[in-house]
Amino acid sequence: MHLSNIKLWNFRKYGSESELDLEEPNLDLNFKNGLNVLIGENDSGKSGIIDAIKIVLKTHSYDWLRISHEDFFKDSTNLRIELEFSDLSDNEAKHFIEWLGWKGEGEEAAPFLRLIYNVHRNLEDYFIYPSDVKAGVDERGYQLTAEAREYLKVTYLKPLRDAQTELIPKRNSRLSKILQGHEAFKDKEENHILVQLFQEFNVSVENYFQGKDKDQNPLVGDNLKGKELKSKVDKLIQSFYDQEKESNFGISGGSLKNILERLELSLKDEINPGLGTLNRLFMASELLHLEKNNWSGLRLGLIEELEAHLHPQAQMQIIEALQEKQNIQLILTTHSPSLGSKLNLENLILCSKNSAFPLGSQYTELIPEDYVFLERFLDATKANLFFAKGLIFVEGWAEELLLPAFAQKLKLQGIIPKNLTEAGVSVVNIGNTAFLRYSQIFLRTDKENIMDIPVSLITDVDIRDYEKRAKLDAQGKVIKGSDGKVVYEYIKRNSTDVQNESIAKKSTIEKDWNKQVVKAFVAPNWTLEYALYKSTSLGSTFNDIFKIVHPQVDPSSLEMELGKKLINKGLKKTEIAHQLAQKLSSDSSIVIDENDPSIKYLIDAIKYGTNA
Repeated sequence: MHLSNIKLWNFRKYGSESELDLEEPNLDLNFKNGLNVLIGENDSGKSGIIDAIKIVLKTHSYDWLRISHEDFFKDSTNLRIELEFSDLSDNEAKHFIEWLGWKGEGEEAAPFLRLIYNVHRNLEDYFIYPSDVKAGVDERGYQLTAEAREYLKVTYLKPLRDAQTELIPKRNSRLSKILQGHEAFKDKEENHILVQLFQEFNVSVENYFQGKDKDQNPLVGDNLKGKELKSKVDKLIQSFYDQEKESNFGISGGSLKNILERLELSLKDEINPGLGTLNRLFMASELLHLEKNNWSGLRLGLIEELEAHLHPQAQMQIIEALQEKQNIQLILTTHSPSLGSKLNLENLILCSKNSAFPLGSQYTELIPEDYVFLERFLDATKANLFFAKGLIFVEGWAEELLLPAFAQKLKLQGIIPKNLTEAGVSVVNIGNTAFLRYSQIFLRTDKENIMDIPVSLITDVDIRDYEKRAKLDAQGKVIKGSDGKVVYEYIKRNSTDVQNESIAKKSTIEKDWNKQVVKAFVAPNWTLEYALYKSTSLGSTFNDIFKIVHPQVDPSSLEMELGKKLINKGLKKTEIAHQLAQKLSSDSSIVIDENDPSIKYLIDAIKYGTNA
């Protein structure tokens, strides 16, 4: 059995101004059995999904959970949560016989369980009407019994959990509750071996204060100090009461519950462990609920901010272990790019602007080969794409270095209202032209439920303005230098041909790449650097930097020198971009023309990515 779907109406961020329509939930999200990770920017609704689940199902740790006014969307007076469970075994289904529904026909029919939590409030007196969790296949359902609900409780680890406090011995400690629910201790009281061992220990303590060892032999030397202490206490007690009274030293509370409350969980030979170590230990103890033998209830764990107190390597080690877990379901939230890079895309659910988008193969336009590629090359740097409000994919370091300074200049000139950081936009350096493998993460097979994260793809048109040819003598033979190598010449191509080819190539790229929220922005001239050379706004600045970075070039024919460098892959693109970015940041005299045709594609890409 696993939680296969959640539907929300007017719960926190997931709501609408219109009347509640059961046919149009504000969130309709499928989960897979195994690992599910909710990932996305802050305030994107991740915790709301977790909270909705635990409000309905309750937790093994008996967290205080109830609906408050803050749980209603704006001024709505009715919220609703529906949870559906699938793949129930016969042993699991027996607990919910009267509430089950069926999908399919004949031998293919399979049971499912749907829970309904419908809550109303009165805004005039600000009163929330009591409501019970119900179950069934119709709109209202029937109330679940307390016994049935026990089989649906979840294991929950809250964000920024205080593992140290939870693991120490105390009355009703979290550790004792976890252990009491385990088959090693559940329903085993006086006959449990720990109770017997505890009683034997108490007898040994009593013997010590009477001056005897465990075999009732007299103690000698310093070991009699305990008997002397008891004798003094006895005299005081007898003077306060009567001569018949006598003290007894021991550890009170011999029940199994009392014993478990005195237990402390720690790592063997670990001295003063830090928060990260304690957090891992606490997670291990909490997840015991999910691996109990002979348990025929739900095995669902909810973990918020898995990365709390953990360094990146520890995060990756834990997520590797959790991805390998069998026969349990986990729903996690994270803000960690390190975890995002380590997770299989199939396990991710991207939360954005009050929507949630599973990234499994049935939901995206990625093909199986794309998943293999991305899981190999989607490192922690690129994984920041899961936390952005907008994305700009670029081919290399030059664009990545230049764009933030370029966008800041546009902001200072009033062309856009926010720079990239303020707009929550990530520039993702692909390092090659494999744009489609990354951008298709954001393309949905369900065209009625597309993402609203703008994705800009900045690429070069890659139509050369110069041709490289072997130089020929008057007889048409190839000329070679004194070193025996072929001598080349660089010929400027016909500008009309270049323009027509560039327009056609740009049109093809845009036709193939522009889908849903993904939009291509193509350099009109060869490459980024050639577009900068031709720019009316930045051309002179670019030329000055080009001559500084490549002092050997002929300043009287910079265009051809640039063409040669591009053709022979000898241009120091990163250094040029770095210096140009510095110039844009420091030189107030540089003004970008919003309609500069050579660099307008960059301006448009930034505008789209930042929703400007």
